[in-house]
Amino acid sequence: MNQNELKQAVARAAIKYVVEDALVGVGTGSTADFFIDELAKMKNRIDGAVASSEKTATRLKSHGIRVVDLNSVDELPVYVDGADEITEHLAMIKGGGGALTREKIVAAVARKFICIADESKLVPVLGNFPLPVEVIPMARSHVGRQMVRLGGTPILRDGFTTDNGNLIIDVAGLTILDPVELEEAINNITGVVSVGLFAKRGADVLLLGTAGGVRTLTRTSRG
Repeated sequence: MNQNELKQAVARAAIKYVVEDALVGVGTGSTADFFIDELAKMKNRIDGAVASSEKTATRLKSHGIRVVDLNSVDELPVYVDGADEITEHLAMIKGGGGALTREKIVAAVARKFICIADESKLVPVLGNFPLPVEVIPMARSHVGRQMVRLGGTPILRDGFTTDNGNLIIDVAGLTILDPVELEEAINNITGVVSVGLFAKRGADVLLLGTAGGVRTLTRTSRG
């Protein structure tokens, strides 16, 4: 199976977690796009979706799926999204698509977070994928200097603005042994909107696409 076929397999597997007659939170990225395509097949059995980005909202609407503003929602039964990296403990790096802040907000409202990923995303230690940090534009240089102090190499994502009107700094060279601690440290830097570490609120279930089929990892099984 090629990478796209693995993504399709986990997208199909995630459908069983969707609660009928309820809203579903939907992430951003290529794997999430496959999930949206699968979700369209049951769109008449759900109440609608909450999108984590404008791009996702556009794709949902193109399939005729109702998009609901998160501010009108008290709680979501489930949120489905991909990851740029994930460990067997279900801590993740996300934000390659630049939607990390909205993804983190939707995940915070969801009772269950289902991560869908192909096997190339499973890593023993986070950090090979550059860590995205969303920053207020005037804080770009200040936050960059703080990233250097934390041992990283900050690179401004050239020509990119988030849906929130902010910038992304991608931080390379980090070996993230304690993702919760680093998430807290970066979030405490003035000017940071959000960091693409999903460790304090990691995934509850990982559906991992492998050549042998879809593996299911949970917070209790961890592999």
